[in-house]
Amino acid sequence: MTEPDEVLDNLAQVSFAVMAHLSQVAAAHELSLTQLRVLGILRDRTPKMAELATHLGLDRSSVSGLVDRAARRGLVSREASRDDGRSVRVSLTPAGADLARELTAEVSRVMAPMTAGLGTADRTRLGVLLGRMLA
Repeated sequence: MTEPDEVLDNLAQVSFAVMAHLSQVAAAHELSLTQLRVLGILRDRTPKMAELATHLGLDRSSVSGLVDRAARRGLVSREASRDDGRSVRVSLTPAGADLARELTAEVSRVMAPMTAGLGTADRTRLGVLLGRMLA
């Protein structure tokens, strides 16, 4: 296997492992992986529905259903956007924020073994490289 192929293969393998861990955490809280993503996105921002759809790579009708289900569970709320009365912003409720913090801690715990064998310098370098890939 050539070096670029090895990098891509390892990246795919890491991706599969990360998705398995995320799916495990989500399922333990009766969430889908996409619902977990919604809570993660809302943890750091209060987007308009259209912006949330863009973050998720989904159409607005799919996002509307996700938000409806989360609202029924008391995890999110909607309110009219101050800058555009036709738009709706989505945010975490206090219960949703608590769950998002809990999920973040659980994800950190289940994924920690993946980087446990790395020294501090390697972990820092990995963080930089992953950040570049996401930019």
